[in-house]
Amino acid sequence: MKITSQIFQAHLKCNTKCWLRSVGQTGKQNAYAEWDEIQNDSYRQKGIGRLLEGLHLEEYAFSPKAKDLKQACWHLAVNLSLECLYQEKCPSEPNQKISSIAKRTPQESLSRSQRSGIVLATNLHVVQRVPPELRGKNSQYIPIRFIFRNKLTIEDKLALAFDAIVLSQTLGHSASYGKIVHGNGNRISRIKIPNLLGKVRKRIENIITLLSNSSPPDLTLNRNCTECEFETGCHKMAIEKDELTLLAGMGLKERENYHKKGIFTATQLSYTFRPRKRPKKLTNKPEKYHHSLKALAIREKKIFVVGNPLSKIEGMPVFLDVEALPDRDFYYLIGARIRSKDSDTQHCLWADSINEEETIWRKFLKILASIDRPVLIHYGSFETIFLKHMTDRYGGSPTGSDSAEAIGSKVNLLSLIFGQVYFPCYSNGLKEISRFLGFEWSEPNASGIQTILWREEWQNSHDNSLKKKITTYNSEDCEATCRVMDCLTNLTTSNPNIPGTSPIIVHAESLPRTGHFHFRKIQFALPEFEEINQASYWDYQRDRLLLKSRVSSKRMPKRIRKQRRPKLKVTKIINCPRPLRCPFCGGKKIYRHQVYKKIVFDIQFHRSGVKRWIKKYLFGRYRCAACWVVFRGSQKDWGKEKFGVNLRTLSVYLNIGLRLPQRRVSLFLNDVLGFGFYRTVTSVLKASAAAYYKPASEKLLGKMVNGRLIHADETKVNLKGGIGYVWAFSNMEEVVYLYTPTREGGWVVDLLKEFKGVFVSDFYSAYDSLPCPKQRCLIHLIRDMNDDLLEEPFNDEIRSLASAFAAIVKPMIETVDRFGLKSRFLRKHKKEVGRFFKSLTRRTYLTETAEKWKTRLLKNQMQLFTFLDYDDIPWNNNNAEHAVKAFVVLRRDLVGNSTERGIRDYLILLSVCETCRIRGLSFLEFLRSGERDIDAYTSNRLGKSIPKSIRAQGTPLHVASFLSDLEGAEGHS
Repeated sequence: MKITSQIFQAHLKCNTKCWLRSVGQTGKQNAYAEWDEIQNDSYRQKGIGRLLEGLHLEEYAFSPKAKDLKQACWHLAVNLSLECLYQEKCPSEPNQKISSIAKRTPQESLSRSQRSGIVLATNLHVVQRVPPELRGKNSQYIPIRFIFRNKLTIEDKLALAFDAIVLSQTLGHSASYGKIVHGNGNRISRIKIPNLLGKVRKRIENIITLLSNSSPPDLTLNRNCTECEFETGCHKMAIEKDELTLLAGMGLKERENYHKKGIFTATQLSYTFRPRKRPKKLTNKPEKYHHSLKALAIREKKIFVVGNPLSKIEGMPVFLDVEALPDRDFYYLIGARIRSKDSDTQHCLWADSINEEETIWRKFLKILASIDRPVLIHYGSFETIFLKHMTDRYGGSPTGSDSAEAIGSKVNLLSLIFGQVYFPCYSNGLKEISRFLGFEWSEPNASGIQTILWREEWQNSHDNSLKKKITTYNSEDCEATCRVMDCLTNLTTSNPNIPGTSPIIVHAESLPRTGHFHFRKIQFALPEFEEINQASYWDYQRDRLLLKSRVSSKRMPKRIRKQRRPKLKVTKIINCPRPLRCPFCGGKKIYRHQVYKKIVFDIQFHRSGVKRWIKKYLFGRYRCAACWVVFRGSQKDWGKEKFGVNLRTLSVYLNIGLRLPQRRVSLFLNDVLGFGFYRTVTSVLKASAAAYYKPASEKLLGKMVNGRLIHADETKVNLKGGIGYVWAFSNMEEVVYLYTPTREGGWVVDLLKEFKGVFVSDFYSAYDSLPCPKQRCLIHLIRDMNDDLLEEPFNDEIRSLASAFAAIVKPMIETVDRFGLKSRFLRKHKKEVGRFFKSLTRRTYLTETAEKWKTRLLKNQMQLFTFLDYDDIPWNNNNAEHAVKAFVVLRRDLVGNSTERGIRDYLILLSVCETCRIRGLSFLEFLRSGERDIDAYTSNRLGKSIPKSIRAQGTPLHVASFLSDLEGAEGHS
């Protein structure tokens, strides 16, 4: 591979130009490029002639051989062609000068095989040899380049540094500086080479990487295209492919970000625009430019308006356009178009030389002074710079005059259009917008660069036809600016006075604010995802799959109970019998010492409803006649609490079973049953029930740990003074809820260290340490994948990956729907799974999202299809999700109102409630039965004896001790 100076300079302009030149392609001739090359050649020949004047023949050499450089005796060498192998650094080059290379990223670094065989070639204009001052030292060689332009660019300096690198590697020692002769005065600029070495070497390595690929680089259009011979071909190819690079102003990083999202064309980008409501605090700030809205305007061929781009202009409009030679900062033509009620007047102020520049500036100021309230209107920043330079050089109008105010408050139409008016053009250039509005220039190739060529030709020939071309072009620019001004003024109407066309003006604020992510039914990008999602609903699994998987499931009957409000009174008076003997001495002669009473609030359940039942216990204290001891009767039916068991049952059922808040439960007890309780009575009843059923919850967890399946999920809950997390563990018959103050999952590993079954969960990393087979929820994976599909609808890579994944999952769901969760029918799908992951490993994705999904799937490939090897193992985590939903309904009334102790009581009772619901048992009937063992109650309801294994099974010791330690530690935290 050979990298010449022409290829290097082409890379400084554009990657595409560099690649096309490297493969030997030639483009359509460009007038400016040809003129620039001719000017450089002529300037170089004249400059070399001046250097050789007065030198003897032995003091200079034409095209000397590279091998004779070290023994040369000449002072100047002309047209020196050199070639050398590319090296990381010159042997005598100091290390600190290439520090930028040492900091290269691995992606930017080149392998040794890529660097081997790389040849650098250049043709140096002139090389100056400076003999050493001391014997034994090397001669110093200085590369010299000739550039006809007055202003040097960074590209010119890098081209000189490239020459210096080739020269240094050929000689074996570095060149410390080089020279560039440029401009009309033949000025000599001394350029320090070491400061540019890092940039040049980075460019060289980019060229090596670019040319190593057989395919061309991504097409890029930039400001250098107007000077390039490949302009026509590149622009035509970009339009055919609808490339994003057509949208002027979009940077390389922004295009790469869109490419990572799968957006490669302007049409695809147009569908991503979403109108946003502008905050009031940003009202006075400039509008943000939206490339997606620009693409939408091009696709719809409509003008889109954001905000109010132009207010009414009061005064006489003066449309300004200036022509100049930027290389010399010489403004030679000032065009001013004055609009009046009768007609427009055009002024063209021409300067033959730079000495007349002040003259035309003074004339321009006189024209402004003759106008009543002039308003300067121009397009672009070029005229802004012109006004500043002229004012600094020659002064402006008197302070306070109308002309001075016009110069100070000039109107730039481009700044009004930017971010606010989106024409259906690829750029906001005056030529494109004016042509869309129906205006055409008399010269088809008219442009600012073309006027530079015309001016140079006129400078040599003084042909009046060339001068007329320039002044006509300038007048037409003023007229085009006037046309754009009229369009902006009429944007409030439906038709902005565009000849031959009637485009529709659309205000961006009126566009519908549509989006994929709203609170509604999930919209799936693939029909296969919709079918898979339908098979994951909890009702579907309970009604169909569990019957086929031989798991019993019954629905709990729903009952509606009503009760009239009775009067408040004591329902029953109970007299406790007196004791027959003294409990101390056994004496039979006993006297009643004092009478006491105890009121117990309770209810009674009837077939038709519930009834308030207030019991009044009468009991006494007695004195023994023999030993004179005072004692109380031994019979006691009410316990320590003043509330009965049935009242506690009803309160818990309303609060937990029917999800009524405690405040509403209190209202029900007071308003319907006539109790005059305080609001805190339901908390007392809940705590009492939680203490009573805590062993039942621990036994459910112990049975689950000794089982063969656990589903797990977690959710956040807000408490007084902070937040906590509720964990839901479930299988086909049990549900257990636990509370922790943090989301750290280390305690789950300690709790389930003896679990040998399959653990089904989402993709939370805390579950990775469990020493048991794991099944990740496929519906979680599919929904996440679907979200990325909707967010990046044009990303073909993620769509193909998702389609391939859906193609292997959908047959599994069909098998499950037909035969149930039986491994002997599901194992046949393991071959397709293996082929999918094997092909996925070989695939290489360009977009960031597709690569992210490849990494995620390969990371979890051993945990996605575990259900194929086990019976009755679901492929989704909807059991745990359904359990979490039950808590979420209850959580709505707990936000910020409950404590850690209160939430634990809730979770104990909710565990019992949801277990009864899953088994098809009545939670109310279970509470009324007084039974603590749900298995025993289930067996009694089904009329079967309790199996010995269940009867003997209690809470495992490590589970009971772990829960007690966890609760004690959290209670003191």
